Amino acid sequence: MVYFSKWKVSIILGIVLLGFVAAAPNLLKQETADNLPDWAPHQQVNLGLDLQGGSHLLLEVKVSVVVRERLESTVDAIRVVLRKNRIGYTGLGIRNNSVTFLVREIADTEKTQTLVQSVDKDLEVVVKKDRLSINFTDQALRKIRSSAVSQSIEIIRRRIDETGTREPTIQRQGQDRVLVQVPGLDNPERLKRLLGKTAKMSFHLLDQKGSLAEALQGRIPPGVMLLASIEEGSQSQRYLVKKRVAVGGDRLIDAQPSFDSRTGEPVVNFRFDTLGGKKFGDVTKKNVNRPFAIVLDGKVISAPVIREPILGGSGQISGNFSIGGAQDLALLLRAGALPAPLTILEERSVGPGLGADSIAAGKIASIIGLVLVIIFMIITYGVFGFFADVALLVNMVLILGSLSLLQATLTLPGIAGIVLTIGMAVDANVLVFERIREELRAGRTPISAIDSGYSRAITTIIDANLTTLIAALILFYFGSGPIRGFAVTLSIGIISSMFTAIMLTRLMVVAWIRNRRVTEVPI
Repeated sequence: MVYFSKWKVSIILGIVLLGFVAAAPNLLKQETADNLPDWAPHQQVNLGLDLQGGSHLLLEVKVSVVVRERLESTVDAIRVVLRKNRIGYTGLGIRNNSVTFLVREIADTEKTQTLVQSVDKDLEVVVKKDRLSINFTDQALRKIRSSAVSQSIEIIRRRIDETGTREPTIQRQGQDRVLVQVPGLDNPERLKRLLGKTAKMSFHLLDQKGSLAEALQGRIPPGVMLLASIEEGSQSQRYLVKKRVAVGGDRLIDAQPSFDSRTGEPVVNFRFDTLGGKKFGDVTKKNVNRPFAIVLDGKVISAPVIREPILGGSGQISGNFSIGGAQDLALLLRAGALPAPLTILEERSVGPGLGADSIAAGKIASIIGLVLVIIFMIITYGVFGFFADVALLVNMVLILGSLSLLQATLTLPGIAGIVLTIGMAVDANVLVFERIREELRAGRTPISAIDSGYSRAITTIIDANLTTLIAALILFYFGSGPIRGFAVTLSIGIISSMFTAIMLTRLMVVAWIRNRRVTEVPI
């Protein structure tokens, strides 16, 4: 029976209205859309790198640095366990990416092997007489590599999100590479600076007993590091810093750029978590009037003298920063440290001019396809074709509104998906209209033919669109970059076209029949 209840009509018209409202901000300038009230939709479609330009970086995660750090920690752990069990050894250190040492008493070799393996279950020990060579198992190395890359991706995402950039593409490539695409970025050099810093910050006491002059000649006291100032070109600023970390930067929970109330210079205010604040307070309480070095990525930012205990869990970093430098340092500290340095393997910038050409070409293709489909439907199906064309236009609006609400990124392949949707959107109407023609030829009345046409064609329509939707979802799940952009618009287009073809077009046909009280269907 050709009938629509009021609640069905309300839902259909409500969805259409919502689509128009969601798509409306795309007709405004970005600044105007951002100034709309919070209750009003103001999101615009995010354009991908290929449409609005931006930066493309291929980064390599230096996993070897993480492995080296783990080996250094293993050396310290082995040293502790051997001393605790009073086993003599010599030459404990890292050689050729393995921890090696000699056992003084060959009789202790087997016991030493057992003790070493108890340090870490991921260690593999090779014994040759009195020499032990320790390394990680292949499975452990794969785990370390995977963890380092995954953590790097998360930290990269945090850093880019802190800059306010919308919809970056950050994904893994191969075993130790990360692809970063940032659409609309107008300062790619800043992005490279942010991603190029590991941002491992730590607090160390300065060594006041050793001689800096002797250290500069290569005679560095044990347990001490010779570090340079972070200021570029400063050859005279060198510091003897104790290797032992007094407080780790991983205890930071916030960092904000600010200005020193006395000098007016840009500084960074930081705050520790509860445990970090306690450790920071204990260190500053025990070392009043001693210099305290703030180290970032192996360089000293500043080395102020502790004038009084700092017990509030917060402090201030000063170091001749520019305003931008203070903002970037605060951003890096908030986002967290990278587990390993990143190396830029490939750098490419896409100008907005190329994107504008792509958008223009996409518009032309969409308009041409839309016009041809509209003409074909009207010529073939008359007034019913006109209803299908109206539904097609509404379908385009729904796609645009959905992309805006979901904040999905529209790429050049995504435009291709929209153009494909234009052609596919009327398929359901064609199936219905041809079915109605068959029913009319069989002698049915207009209302019976229309009702039968929709009810019998709906199964075929759902089956055909569902299989295409499954393929699109598989493309989205397994694909990346441009393939995902195509899959997104195709999926949204399939869902919206089913709604407009099955529900909206049928509503228009029913309304037309009731108002005109037709006795013959012009199809």
